[in-house]
Amino acid sequence: MAVGSDGLTAYQRKMNSQEKCNNFMRQFRDDESRELKKLTANQFMEVWSHYDADGNGYIEGSELDGFLKEFVSSVNANDAGPESVSDAMLVELKECFMEAYDDNQDGKIEIRELAQLLPMEENFLLLFRFDNPLESSVEFMKIWKAYDRDNSGYIEADELKNFLRDLLREAKKDQDVSEDKLIEYTDTMLQVFDQNKDGKLQLSEMAKLLPVKENFLCRSVFKGASKLTKEDIERVFALYDRDNNGTIENEELNGFLKDLLELVKKDYDALDLQEFQDAIMRGCDFNKDGKINKKELTMILLALAKHGAEDDMQTGAGMVGNNPLAEIATMGMKALKLQKLRVRHFVNRTLGTNSTS
Repeated sequence: MAVGSDGLTAYQRKMNSQEKCNNFMRQFRDDESRELKKLTANQFMEVWSHYDADGNGYIEGSELDGFLKEFVSSVNANDAGPESVSDAMLVELKECFMEAYDDNQDGKIEIRELAQLLPMEENFLLLFRFDNPLESSVEFMKIWKAYDRDNSGYIEADELKNFLRDLLREAKKDQDVSEDKLIEYTDTMLQVFDQNKDGKLQLSEMAKLLPVKENFLCRSVFKGASKLTKEDIERVFALYDRDNNGTIENEELNGFLKDLLELVKKDYDALDLQEFQDAIMRGCDFNKDGKINKKELTMILLALAKHGAEDDMQTGAGMVGNNPLAEIATMGMKALKLQKLRVRHFVNRTLGTNSTS
């Protein structure tokens, strides 16, 4: 039987191929060193799609168990199946693995977390911006508006490609990436982050590609865990009032409301944000200038903290809390009506006319 340049017969190559198919990760290991090869963008997507079997954007539960078992057993050159990893070993392995890679500690693996584990093309890895997250959602909204050139409320394929090209240019790697490779990166990023598969990225999908360091409004102080202080309010106001002009406006306002919206809605687009902004501003923008000043921000944060405390009490009693965003808008409307009633009462009393309810 003829032997090829690799020293193997056609039958042996076929058998090796079948063995690798039994363990999905084995095909990505070097036959001699058993180390993982550097994955291309398409190969990385293959791995992700294989283990994210239900397509929900996470590797969790039995998917995670399967990945860990195959990841470990694929080191063996022979056809050691996932069953070679005992249950006790799996528990210890999962604990160590999640401690190292589960950055947000939600008990499941997101695509960005998997990208830290698997070796990939350097230029493709740069696009995940592990070492350079955005400071706040204000910066995110500025980038969003810069690349949503047609103001469609989505980042479409060409706009995403321009964004990725500029990321590579910022890292001084744009000359290393051909146009065809950039198209491959764009297609892969769309496959990874376009959860609703409409061929473009909405706000919440782009936010996963371009994360911020922290949603400050997720801190425990805004969930009623401790008393909200003047310093807390000053800190939040400074975070969003980037130009220090005393108001939160334009992209600053968009960034603040995006963070607020994310507290209860994980899947949202530009229209959701606009409708939410309209509702909040109707309830909280007392002077109707289209901006949020410190007093108006204080009212929103107090309502948020108050709801967080009530929600904790209801959860402890087995009850389900209401939507804090609706309550914030409602509270603002009530405060505005109360303010109008007080003015009307003052005018009526001053002029000596009959007051009306």
